[in-house]
Amino acid sequence: MSVALHTSSTIFSMRHVPSWILLALAAGSVNAGAFLACQRFVTHITGLTTQLGIDAGLWELMAEYGVVVLCFIAGAASSVLALQGRRQRGKQPLHAAPLLFVSLMLAGVAVAGHAGLFGPFGASVEEPSDFLLLSLLSFAMGLQNATVSTATGLAVRTTHVTGPATDLGVQLASSFFTLGEARRTALQGAMLRAGKIIAFALGAALMVPAVRAAGYLAFLIPGAFILTATVLSFIPGLSVEAPPSREPSLSRDHRIA
Repeated sequence: MSVALHTSSTIFSMRHVPSWILLALAAGSVNAGAFLACQRFVTHITGLTTQLGIDAGLWELMAEYGVVVLCFIAGAASSVLALQGRRQRGKQPLHAAPLLFVSLMLAGVAVAGHAGLFGPFGASVEEPSDFLLLSLLSFAMGLQNATVSTATGLAVRTTHVTGPATDLGVQLASSFFTLGEARRTALQGAMLRAGKIIAFALGAALMVPAVRAAGYLAFLIPGAFILTATVLSFIPGLSVEAPPSREPSLSRDHRIA
C-alpha cells in the first residue's frame, strides 16, 4: 500500500526541488560533522560495510561498526513502520513527523555534545562515546532517507550520492536517445541529481568553518535545513499544490463565434 505524498508532477516542481536540495545539504553536513568529530562517516553505509570486512577478526571494532550500520537500517525501518502503521489503521500518514524527529535528534546531539556527553570535539583518541554519537547520527540519517524515499515513491534519496550519481549518468545518456516529453523528463531528473550531489558537497564544506566556530552546536545547522524542508514539502495541506482550477467548458451552443 503506497504512502507516497509526492508524484513526478510535484517532485520536479520549483516549489519542492529546494526541499530535496536542503535535505541533501543537511545529509552532507551531518556526514562531514561526524567525520570531523570521529573520523568516521555515517551516511556512507558502503564504506562502513567495507570497514567491517577490513576489520575482520577485530571483534570489538566489528561490533561497533556493525551497530552503526544497524542503526541506519533501524532508522529506515522506523520511518516505514510509522508511515505504513498509520495507513494500516486507516489514518493519514504523518510524513512530517519522522523528519521533525530527525531535526530534534540533531538538536539533541548538538546540545548533548556541547554539554560534554561525547567528549571533546575531534579528539584524536577514539572513545566509546564516539560510537554513541555515530549511532545516533546514523539512525537519524536512515530515518530521513527512508521518509523522503517513501514520500516520493522511491524517486528521491537524500543521504548519499552513489545512487544519484548513477541516476545522473543514466538520465544524461537517456536524454541522447529520447525526444520530446521523454527527453525533458530525463533532463529534469539529471538536473535534480546533479543539484543533490552539489548540495551534498556544499553541506560538507559548510560544516568545516561551522565546527571550528561552534563545535557540536554546528549540528543545529543541518537540523534547521531539515526543519525548513519539512515545512515546505511534508506538512499535509501545505506540501502539495492543489491542481489548477479549470473553467467549465462551454457547450457548442454557448460558444462565442
